[in-house]
Amino acid sequence: MERKMWNEPLEAISPQDQARLEAELLLRQVPYVFANSEMYRRKFGEAGLTGGDIRRVEDLSRLPFTTKTELRESQERKPPFGDFLAASPDSIGRVHRTSGATGRFVYTALTPKDIRLTNDVGARAFWAGGLRPHHRVVHCLNYCLWMGGYTDHSNLETTGATVFPFGVGNSHQLVRVIKEAGINAISSTPSYPKYLEEVVREELGIEPADLGLRLGLFGGEPGLENPVYRKRIEDVWGMKAQNANYGVSDVLCNFASVCEDNYQLHFLAQGALLLQLIDPVSEEDLAIEEGVRGEMVLSHLDKEAQPFLRYRTSDILEILGTGPCRCGRTGFRFKIIGRSDDMLHVKGINVFPSGVAQILENMVPQVTGEFQIVLTHPSPYTHLDITVEHGDMIKPEDMDGLKRRVEARIRETLTFSAVVTLVPPQSIERTEMGKAKRVLRQY
Repeated sequence: MERKMWNEPLEAISPQDQARLEAELLLRQVPYVFANSEMYRRKFGEAGLTGGDIRRVEDLSRLPFTTKTELRESQERKPPFGDFLAASPDSIGRVHRTSGATGRFVYTALTPKDIRLTNDVGARAFWAGGLRPHHRVVHCLNYCLWMGGYTDHSNLETTGATVFPFGVGNSHQLVRVIKEAGINAISSTPSYPKYLEEVVREELGIEPADLGLRLGLFGGEPGLENPVYRKRIEDVWGMKAQNANYGVSDVLCNFASVCEDNYQLHFLAQGALLLQLIDPVSEEDLAIEEGVRGEMVLSHLDKEAQPFLRYRTSDILEILGTGPCRCGRTGFRFKIIGRSDDMLHVKGINVFPSGVAQILENMVPQVTGEFQIVLTHPSPYTHLDITVEHGDMIKPEDMDGLKRRVEARIRETLTFSAVVTLVPPQSIERTEMGKAKRVLRQY
């Protein structure tokens, strides 16, 4: 009989047992961090605390937050792993590196025990999304030191599925491999299938739905929370499109996925992470209750190499449900609203690029769905300048009307003013994974 969940004792744990488990693990993790992490020992001292002062989950709020800036500064002080390393360098089994969007990378070290826990949690997510041992899955994320490449690969393998490590680039070869090898699942960003559509038609002379993919496991960027975009992928490709790979790469690679019964992200890192919410402005703790929105703060519960306590992720999420799901999993469900560092204030309105993305996806094929918010000066803003790609079939005489429709949709739905500039399809620069940068700062 096929297992219902990858790790049912933890995925279906009761709230009472989960609270006890978190308290027990925290009583081990905090003293370990205090004893072995130079950076945290200094942070504890500055807060007037010792490792023994944190005895309950509620005590964590006495600790200062950890930020990515601190991690970068730590690794500059003590390269390559920083003075927040809590394990012997000789015990490290694998090293990854963040994407370095600001030009400063962070090295992420994992011991063999850390790797096993990462794989277990990642397998929970991919299994919840529908991956099974009978699948042949091609993994199309960057393998070049980024956590989402090799570590997601090993998470996929842990489920028993057959994994093809293709990586990024050479899309024409990719579609041939999918056809020749009978691959029936793909792991990638949600924007990649849209880019691959024409490649399939050009290279193989067939429609994407005839290629044989039946399951898509997507992550790394927003998009699939919009049912219009998701339905488009499923209609064009004939596959089930699952939002099955949400994580914070320098904390835990993948710890949330939708299930096959409920298209909401399930928190699946019980026993590995303690997730808290804070108000991103006041920094006060918020309850994990349905309807609450806040910035996600993460603490490791059983990490050896580089454990974090009260790490600010900048991801803003909304709690969608806290009771057991129909699938039997008891982790709360949530959706990502955006990032606090991408949040823009327009005449008192909080604006996230994800909101603009959903409006434009609902207007395809009048537009391609690609856009950039162009900022020429720091906040505050009275309006936003947004560059939007129009669709292939839009005629010159239709441009003014389309521009007004886009501006009206944004004003009516998001209640702020936008000045839209229409540009031809493919004008906005993409990465080789088909992803465009949503906020372009020109100051």
